[in-house]
Amino acid sequence: MDPAATSPQPFEDPAGAWNRRFSESGYLFGTEPNGWLVEHADVWQAGQRVLSIADGEGRNSVWLAQRGLTVDAFDISEVGVRKARDFARITGVKVNFAISDIVDLRWPHNIYDGVAAIFFQFADPVQRARIFKGIVACLKPGGTLVLQGYTPRQLDYRTGGPPRASHMYTPELLREAFAGMEILELREYEAELAEGNGHKGHSALIGMVARKAT
Repeated sequence: MDPAATSPQPFEDPAGAWNRRFSESGYLFGTEPNGWLVEHADVWQAGQRVLSIADGEGRNSVWLAQRGLTVDAFDISEVGVRKARDFARITGVKVNFAISDIVDLRWPHNIYDGVAAIFFQFADPVQRARIFKGIVACLKPGGTLVLQGYTPRQLDYRTGGPPRASHMYTPELLREAFAGMEILELREYEAELAEGNGHKGHSALIGMVARKAT
């Protein structure tokens, strides 16, 4: 028997786990936006509508709203969403926040110009496939996805992310999952992250930018 099959799931109670993590003082992943998102956010123009998924305490959604985008954002953690709302308020921007479980989300169809999908690797392969399909469905024709995650090499570094290889991304996995989209950039690389205490240190990363067919 595979020992991994009988070991406890890392997030048996995801809402409770994230509520506990976000209840600590400060911001778990900091208040600055993700670097890959910053590097590629020019794919969207002010006034366009963007969805930030598994948004946590709001660092990415608030930054996108500061760029003049109309931003919807959600997270499973009510504590995280409360902190995100406070962060948006003190920053002086408007974000439409909601508390939602990404695994069971009923994805809308063809309404977003963009999706920001940054580090949501708590989803197992079956859940992840459903989420990826939902991301594609919610994008308008011509809408663009900006995605960042960890590769399996991250298990050697342990500077963020879940301790399961099956939750990590590879170029082949992303190409297959988004085969119907035009991949504008797909890069596997390593870098030093300094995103609060949640993502800190040398990390094995992958980033993708992909456009839905018109």
